[in-house]
Amino acid sequence: MTAEAKVSRGGKYLTFVLNEEQYGLEILKVREILGVLPITPMPQAPHFVKGVINLRGKVIPVIDSRLKFGMMEKEYTSETCIIVVDVNGAWMGMIVDTVKEVMDISEDQIEDAPKVGGGDSGAIRGLGKVGNQVKILLNIDKVLSDMIVTDLPPMEM
Repeated sequence: MTAEAKVSRGGKYLTFVLNEEQYGLEILKVREILGVLPITPMPQAPHFVKGVINLRGKVIPVIDSRLKFGMMEKEYTSETCIIVVDVNGAWMGMIVDTVKEVMDISEDQIEDAPKVGGGDSGAIRGLGKVGNQVKILLNIDKVLSDMIVTDLPPMEM
């Protein structure tokens, strides 16, 4: 990895929890944080796609992050949130167990993720070491790039 790419990893991250593990997203990718709203199911969608929501007239696909990451589904609680993120210009919702905080993670607190499996998909920006905790810093564009939806019909509500 080039020094330029490493420098760009430090910054502000929104941290959230899935299955008792902490993750982080670049704050600049986050558009909104919502409580769980009514979700309209989409026929023939992948198992991790819960459906779509209407956010002030904009139809946004919503995924269950636990299912996308191969975890067991969990009943939603009062702490469950939808994080609306910008993925290459398209808005998408990610259901997470709970949102923690916005934190500054400097480049010297970030290590490269170990190479596991068949190679590097680029989905993990790095591992943020904050105190005695490790936060998995996601490259949300890579994590959700297969989800970009361009031609949803208008939704009437």
